[in-house]
Amino acid sequence: MQFEIKCQRCGLCCRWPGEVHVSETEISNLARSLGLSEQFFIDQHTRLCQDRHGLALKERDDGTCSFLTNNGCAVNSVKPQQCKDFPSRWVNLLWSKVPPQKMRENYPMLFVCHAFKEFLKNNQSAADLAHS
Repeated sequence: MQFEIKCQRCGLCCRWPGEVHVSETEISNLARSLGLSEQFFIDQHTRLCQDRHGLALKERDDGTCSFLTNNGCAVNSVKPQQCKDFPSRWVNLLWSKVPPQKMRENYPMLFVCHAFKEFLKNNQSAADLAHS
């Protein structure tokens, strides 16, 4: 079963530490949208991924995304695919493959996401699984 969970743009997922991987195309799009050269964008806004394969967006010291503002995502129109895919893709990759308690432990941002909470409320059998 595939779930389609529509992001409500609450920004809570952007407040959790983690790695947002960025492709070359995403770097180009982000740099262009901010009026920066690609090299400057890379130098200022990315870091080497933990697995040392590719680049990820830098975070603030508190773990929040550096592009999160009071009004939401400053780069929403060109945000990375990983961000666009949250929460639907994450749920579809994890649901029924990872025990709900492990999901809660390892992916706590799902359980604060307004869209995911709404999904659980509207799907009682899914909610029962998430609380077991």
